[in-house]
Amino acid sequence: MGMDRNTVIGFVLIGMLLMGMFYFNNKGNTAFQAEQKRIEDSIQRTKPKVDLVKLKADSLRFDSARREKSVGGLQQSSDAAEELTTIENEVIKITFTNRGGQPKTVELKKYKTLDGKPVIVQKGDFNKISYDINSGENQKVNTGDLAFVTGTKIDNADKSQTINFTIKDSVGKQVSHQYTLHSNDYLLDFTIVMNGADKLVSQNTINLQWQTQTNQIEKDHEYEKQQTHICYLTDGAFDFTMLGNSGEDKKFEKPVDWLSVKQQFFISALVNKNKFQNAEIKWVVPADTSLHIIAQTIANCRINLTPGNSATVPLQLYYGPSDYHVLKMYNNKMENIVPYGSGIFAFVKYINRHVLLPVFDMLRENVASMGMVILLLTLFIRLLTSPILYKSYVSGAKMKALKPEIDKLKEKHGEDKQAFSMDQMKLWKTAGVSPLGGCLPAVLQIPIFMSLYYFFQSNISLRGQNFLWAKDLAAYDSIYNLPFNIPFYGDHVSLFTLTAVVTSLLISIYSMSNMQDNSNPVMKYMPYIFPVLLLGVFNKLPSALTWYYTISNTITLILQIVIQKYIIDHDKILAQIEENRKKPVKQSKLQERIQAMQDSNKKIQDMKIKNPKK
Repeated sequence: MGMDRNTVIGFVLIGMLLMGMFYFNNKGNTAFQAEQKRIEDSIQRTKPKVDLVKLKADSLRFDSARREKSVGGLQQSSDAAEELTTIENEVIKITFTNRGGQPKTVELKKYKTLDGKPVIVQKGDFNKISYDINSGENQKVNTGDLAFVTGTKIDNADKSQTINFTIKDSVGKQVSHQYTLHSNDYLLDFTIVMNGADKLVSQNTINLQWQTQTNQIEKDHEYEKQQTHICYLTDGAFDFTMLGNSGEDKKFEKPVDWLSVKQQFFISALVNKNKFQNAEIKWVVPADTSLHIIAQTIANCRINLTPGNSATVPLQLYYGPSDYHVLKMYNNKMENIVPYGSGIFAFVKYINRHVLLPVFDMLRENVASMGMVILLLTLFIRLLTSPILYKSYVSGAKMKALKPEIDKLKEKHGEDKQAFSMDQMKLWKTAGVSPLGGCLPAVLQIPIFMSLYYFFQSNISLRGQNFLWAKDLAAYDSIYNLPFNIPFYGDHVSLFTLTAVVTSLLISIYSMSNMQDNSNPVMKYMPYIFPVLLLGVFNKLPSALTWYYTISNTITLILQIVIQKYIIDHDKILAQIEENRKKPVKQSKLQERIQAMQDSNKKIQDMKIKNPKK
């Protein structure tokens, strides 16, 4: 049995779509970035350029001269010694500073970097949560510049921990920052409490500024940058923006539930239980990769207070993994941050969430080796798709059985393609063969291909898991680092990429050797191009993905050989075709439309022959 033209077209279409998506994701939406660059260039003279220096200047806008002033009895942080206090649970360790009464460093205890160091999702002086308060007549002071009084750490009955930071002036106005960390939780409750709120803020409004510095955590800086997004939930709808090459800013006029910076596998987020009235976020992407900084972000969020002497603002801070199960527990749509599908393939996130993820989790709980988990998951997927694949092969067998009659029709009609097409359609109908029998089953596999493409790039469970020579299944496996960079390929050799490409090439060679009509040079060589292109596309992708494609390709090749040689009964197919010819021909609506179109074209051709002058 061989592959018919429609089957080949189907798999070529899959290849083209996959190549498009692989290229789109690996290049971080090159077209989008180019357009952004064009826009930035066109307005460069009229709009101040947002750069790292400017962004940092914004965060330090109170100069030393201002800090030397005594403002309404509030003590400036520069005048007091810094005090550090730590609270922690089973998964996270947070160190607070009295300067601004805020988190200073955040360590995720269950995760390590490739060199075995703790994963730190917040560190450095750039990170800050602050807002302005009134300190006197026409005077304001920023809470980030004030020395709060550190309260005693409290261990609550539910195993949560609470710490309170307070500032107050000589006339009784007071601001408290209260933090509560629950057991085994990444979400930190952050409550701002004000006494004398009507005097501390103007127009019952707080303009909260949230600054974050996203430092490189994973092995590949460029790939981590491509996987880093600015995510948000505004007016009840989730969306995200890619970082781009330099930076951007975005305004939200509608209420905002939360803002977040999602790295490849870790997230920093600011949540308002009562929604921000509006917000603006801007970010910068340093061009110098030696800084090991993915991005620096400043978000300005407007909070409306209820008029009165006292005010409470219930906020939350999330520092943790990009884990679907963890984020789902918070019931605020943060699970959408995990990129299990986007763009035209956004629908595959439902396949990942409700089919692949449960099966993957079940296997992970019962199998020690993550590489074997991927192998078993691949077998499960191939079992699901085997009926589709089998139908494609049966269609190819029917086409092969009809090949001698097709050849006779070609010889009969010669260059008359119109007449040949009509007789070919009639032959298919009488034999009970669908012209799309090989194409559609192949196209129907596209959602599975794309689901796994997103799944293996986004699943944090793969991070740090080794298998064979791959030290981290969430990153590319390198067996040799090149002393130079090859365009489109890279500066390293990924062995799993090579095995995926070789097995894909073997499938193409086997399929083309069995194809009935390989006279068309495009159809003859196109299936070979796709595997070669994979060499460059896959080289930087996670080794879990290339290991999956290696297994999947191997299974596909074995299935093709077994089904074609030992399962499909060619004599039985010939007998079935002859039996179908005896039955009344029933046309589908599609076949009726194709037949009507061909009849119409044939009439036009006949009229032209009879009346050449017309």
